[in-house]
Amino acid sequence: MTPGGLPGPALEALRTRMTGEVLVPDDGAPYDEARTVFNAMIDRHPTAIAQCETAEDVAAAIRCGREHGLPIAVRGGGHSVAGMALVDDGLVVDLRRMHAVTVDPDRRTARVGGGATMSHLDRATQPYGLATTGGRVSTTGVGGFVLGGGTGWADRMFGLACDNLLAVDLVTAEGETVRASADERPELFWALHGGGGNFGVATSFTLRLHPLPLVTVMLLMWPPEAGPDVLRDYRDFLESAPDEVGGGFIYLTAPPEEFVPPELVDTLVCVVLVTYAGDEPRAREAAAPLLGLGHRAEMVAELPYADLQCLLDDPPGYRNYWSAEHLDSLPDQAAGAFCARAADMICPSPSQHVLFPQGGAVARGPADYPVPWRTAPWVVHPFGLWSDPADDERGRQWARQTRADVQPWSSGAVYLNFIGREGEQRVVAGLGPENYRRLAAVKATYDPDNVFQLNHNIKPA
Repeated sequence: MTPGGLPGPALEALRTRMTGEVLVPDDGAPYDEARTVFNAMIDRHPTAIAQCETAEDVAAAIRCGREHGLPIAVRGGGHSVAGMALVDDGLVVDLRRMHAVTVDPDRRTARVGGGATMSHLDRATQPYGLATTGGRVSTTGVGGFVLGGGTGWADRMFGLACDNLLAVDLVTAEGETVRASADERPELFWALHGGGGNFGVATSFTLRLHPLPLVTVMLLMWPPEAGPDVLRDYRDFLESAPDEVGGGFIYLTAPPEEFVPPELVDTLVCVVLVTYAGDEPRAREAAAPLLGLGHRAEMVAELPYADLQCLLDDPPGYRNYWSAEHLDSLPDQAAGAFCARAADMICPSPSQHVLFPQGGAVARGPADYPVPWRTAPWVVHPFGLWSDPADDERGRQWARQTRADVQPWSSGAVYLNFIGREGEQRVVAGLGPENYRRLAAVKATYDPDNVFQLNHNIKPA
C-alpha cells in the first residue's frame, strides 16, 4: 500500500486506465517536481499525483480517490499560492498537461484546456490580434482565474474574465462529464462565475475574445516620499480616464534596469503603471495628467498584449503571502494610510504594495454573478514575496496591517483569487451572503459530499 492509503493494485489499475502518468513518492525527482508549487512555504506530500491528459483521466482519478477515501486536490495551471492544489496523504488531480488552446478567429472565441496558463492563452490569440481579460502575469492559471471571477489589465475595457465565459466542460464528483453554458445547466453556469472549483474539475473553457492588436505600457517612478501626492493625482486622473486605461499604483523595490537611476536601485519606490489599449501617441495623450508630475524614471513601450502579460511576471520559489481589501472610496485619509504602510513591506524583495483601479466595464458588468466586489472602484492588494523564513511573520503582519489601515473605507467584499485561507466569513464576503446560499444549493446538486473542498469552500446545503 502506498503511504496515505492507496493499495498497490489500485495504483496499478489507475495507471492502466489513464493516458497520463501517476506519480508516487517512490518516483523520486519527478514526484518532487510535480508537487512543487509557486509558494515556497508549501511543502506537501500527496499519496499520488495523477497527471491527467484527458477528461477521461480526470474522471478515473476522481473515482479512484473516492473509492479509497482519499482527499482530492485539484491543480490547474497556475500559482496555488495558498497551497490548495496539494494535499498531504491524498490524491492530486493535476491538469497541467491539458493546456491546449484552440482559437476561432471568425467567432472570436478560444477553447482553453483546464491546465493552461495565461501564456498559453495569450500566445495562441496574439497572432489574430485578439485577447480576453487575463491576469496580470503570464504564469496565472486560466482555470482558477476565470472560475474566481478574473481581474486583469484589460478588465476596465473587456470586463471580468467570467463576463467573457461562454461554456465550461466539467467532470463532477461522480466522475461524470457535463457541460455548462447559458443554455445548458444555466444554474451551474451561473455558479461558475465566481464560485471557483467547488462544483467539479473544469477540463476546458470557451472564452469570448476581443480585438487588441497592441498595447502601450508606461511605468513612471518616484521616490517613496512623493507617494501620497502622486496617489491623489492618480486617483483624480482615474475618475475620468477612458476604459482603455488600466494599470495601478504600486510601491516596489526598484529593479536594476537601464531606465532606473542607480541611486534608486534596490530601494523602495512608488510607481504608476499605465496600460493603454492602443499606440503610444494615444497613450501619452490619455495619460498626460500623469506625465507632468516630476517622475524620476520612465519606461514607455508599445508591445503585444501577450508581452505585457509577462512583463511583470512573479518569480517562483519565494515565500508568499497575499491579501486584499476592496474600497468603496479613496479619500485623502485612505490614500495616506495606504502609502504610510508601504514602509513596512519587505525591501528589497519582489513584494508589491498595490492599489488597483476597477470601474469601467468591470462595474458595468452583469450584477447577477456571484462577484459582489466588482462595484468597488479600488482594490488594495498587499502582495508579499520574500526568501527568508525569518521574515514570515513580518510579511504576514504587513499584509494584515495594510488591510486594517483601509478597513474604514472597505466595501466588505473581496476577490477570493487575491487571498489565501482567511476563514469562512471571508469566503462568504467574496461571494455575497445571498449568492452563497444559492451557490450552496448548486454545490449540493453537483458535489453533495463536498469532495472538492480544498478551495475557498462552499458547503453543500
